[in-house]
Amino acid sequence: MTSEPVRRPGTTSTIDDGVTGNLLIDHQDLLPHAIAECVADPAPVTDDPARFSPGFALPELTDAVRDFYSAATARWTPLGDYADHRLTMLDLTDNPATHTTKTYPSLLIVARAVEFIRRTGEPVMIFSPTSANKGTALRDAVLRAIDAGLATPEQLRVAIVAPRSCRDKLRASRLSTDPHLRALNPLLLYTGAQSEHVKAIARDFVSAHAAELKRRHGLNLWFSLELANYLVADTARAFFEQSVDPDLAGRPRLHAHAVSSAFGLLGYHRGRAVLEALGDVDVSNRPASLLVQHMATADMVLSLRHGSFDRDHLPPYHRDPATGLYEQSTADPHFPATTYDRDEVLDPTFYTRRPATSPAMNDLIARFGGDGVVVSLHECLQRYPAIRERLAGHDRPLPADFRTVREWSVVMAMTGVFNAIDRGLVAPDTDIVVHGSGWYSAGDYQPLDPAAAFEVDDVAGVAAVLRS
Repeated sequence: MTSEPVRRPGTTSTIDDGVTGNLLIDHQDLLPHAIAECVADPAPVTDDPARFSPGFALPELTDAVRDFYSAATARWTPLGDYADHRLTMLDLTDNPATHTTKTYPSLLIVARAVEFIRRTGEPVMIFSPTSANKGTALRDAVLRAIDAGLATPEQLRVAIVAPRSCRDKLRASRLSTDPHLRALNPLLLYTGAQSEHVKAIARDFVSAHAAELKRRHGLNLWFSLELANYLVADTARAFFEQSVDPDLAGRPRLHAHAVSSAFGLLGYHRGRAVLEALGDVDVSNRPASLLVQHMATADMVLSLRHGSFDRDHLPPYHRDPATGLYEQSTADPHFPATTYDRDEVLDPTFYTRRPATSPAMNDLIARFGGDGVVVSLHECLQRYPAIRERLAGHDRPLPADFRTVREWSVVMAMTGVFNAIDRGLVAPDTDIVVHGSGWYSAGDYQPLDPAAAFEVDDVAGVAAVLRS
């Protein structure tokens, strides 16, 4: 970890150097506490192939495991002031193979599979639906484990199913360019109209075919899209914050995050609970939370504000014939003032409807404070030049041409923060931490060759690929 100061005096609007660390290596001593906080039963599940889990045992921190975990870096980077608020980014995008926060849970998921393989000698195939980023990170983590010598390609495999609408966000790697690795680690594109149906199809496939794969091939199929699998790694966000910028002055602090199901914020709060139980922080200083969403799936904000996912609670919009924009009729500060489309998909990554995590997030905000805000593409583009200027000192700044942006999480989060401040949704003199959960543009990665993926439209299509 560097010894540079976290904040410097002044009100510069561009990104500062900040402090770096490794979320998984630096906080190994706290991970057992995180597992105890997040997991009811950490033992493996091997008696039912459809419910298989390798358990939560992690491998010893050898040189090879350290090399594997080396991608789990994060940065705490000051962003200057806005109005009377000090802004900081918790930058979770350093891994060049993903550029998203999904790196951390994916590394732990694969580490658990590696430890199970080491203990039992049995192969594991991780299987997950994804909108793109989770799948990219899982594939990268599997490749990292193979390259580190932690498992062979036949012992450790991964299969993902993603909506075809997210194809351009998927990345090429040796798992897609090497014929042997591509065959062992299939990537499936769901061609149906409803993107979120990938979750149901994946679950149904596991229920129907996991036992057969185990019986015929000895393969443990692990459906990894479970909340606890992501919460444990995300607790380390709180551990990192406490190590680099403890709130010694007791100033109010708010954490802002662009969310679909809010796994990251939920994990952060579990990490704070660990620190509180250990006596390292005071529960009275628990930061508030700001949920940022887009119009297509504004479900968590609707649930927070109205106790319901019903889109009838969206404010009414009317189309301005002079501008062609839809303008809000009631001036509700939690929703866009203007939008190109009342059902706008700003980024297909955020595709979850009626998330089961909403009640937990609502309870945390009721207890510790916070709010929710929905942003539009029009608002993001209005803010884009100023946000780009804030990130100008980053080694991977936002592109001048916003049309090349492929992941909008950071732009969404910062737009939500600025809108929330301007609309009086944030208390004065509150420090704001923006979770930099993802941003990348077309020039940051090599897109997946369409020929490297299989198109499927139902469980039978998935079975045709994976059973082969």
